[in-house]
Amino acid sequence: THVSGFERSVTRTVNEVLRSAKLLRVAEDDVVKDDALEGLTAVVTVRLAEPQFEGQTKEVLGTSAANRIVANVVARELKAFLTSTKRDAKAQARAVLEKIVAAARTRIAARQHKEAQRRKTALESSSLPAKLADCRSDDVERSELFIVEGDSALGTAKLARNSEFQALLPIRGKILNVQKASVSDMLKNAECGAIIQVIGAGSGRTFDLDAARYGKIVLLVDADVDGAHIRILLLTLFQRYMRPMVEAGRVFAAVPPLHRIELVQPRKGQDKYVYTYSDNELRSTLLEFQRKGVRYKDAIQRYKGLGEMDADQLAETTMDPRFRTLRRINIGDLEASEQVFDLLMGNEVAPRKEFITSSAATLDRSRIDA
Repeated sequence: THVSGFERSVTRTVNEVLRSAKLLRVAEDDVVKDDALEGLTAVVTVRLAEPQFEGQTKEVLGTSAANRIVANVVARELKAFLTSTKRDAKAQARAVLEKIVAAARTRIAARQHKEAQRRKTALESSSLPAKLADCRSDDVERSELFIVEGDSALGTAKLARNSEFQALLPIRGKILNVQKASVSDMLKNAECGAIIQVIGAGSGRTFDLDAARYGKIVLLVDADVDGAHIRILLLTLFQRYMRPMVEAGRVFAAVPPLHRIELVQPRKGQDKYVYTYSDNELRSTLLEFQRKGVRYKDAIQRYKGLGEMDADQLAETTMDPRFRTLRRINIGDLEASEQVFDLLMGNEVAPRKEFITSSAATLDRSRIDA
């Protein structure tokens, strides 16, 4: 009809001008009819020698030529107005275009908010892992899920987190090695199933990154050898069944400290406690203190687990975005280590033994925590 021709032409012409004027970002979708027509009042009149109508009430014009003619006329005149170089007309056109862009962005933001709410509501109404401590925010990009090693660390982490955007999911001990297990075994495993369910985006080929409920997944494990093993098992799960999360740069490893040094009479502006993250760093820090005459207590605390830190220490060193260090797990790491995952985590014993034996000579022995 003439009305559909008008609406289609306005929407198409507005999009052409917006793209030409670069008022829409490259990544943004075209505006839709509702954006372009928001707040618009128009009277479209056509005069035809032999009009044809649809239906018995004859309220809808059915002459096919009317659609095409109206679309062409509207496109020509509207484009002339929107691209006018006259000062007043240019300002008016700019205001119209900016209003349309604002309407489009408001619509998209409202849709994203609604989708985020729907994802959270759907998960909240399902059978959630009992120990999930979810966050309050429905802002997916801002929210973070900490996968925490052990129930003992969960209590401290609850006090250390910002519950507005940080969620906590504890896991018990070493999760299933999915490199050796079948898909059905993986799905039956309580810890693996809980992680997949809470993230809410499925697994394997059906994984939908847009459905993920959290913008960041943070692996929070102890800083010792057992913690490193658990982190590898978790990374194996993500690498095999939730790989798009890693490809998008949304999986991180937290970096908790291994030692705490308490200074004696720290200078003004100097922190009372100094944290180190490896035995090598501890040795070099102590040598630096001795060289500078910095006094510290002989009893240096070595954290055997996250649960040994109080909430303030855990927040300051590991969870608070203002102070913490996170290591992003990137796809380059996984691509380079694909065969290593198969060797070290798979079923074949002989290739694993050969790899370990041949690699032993290249290992920095000072990094062995034993």
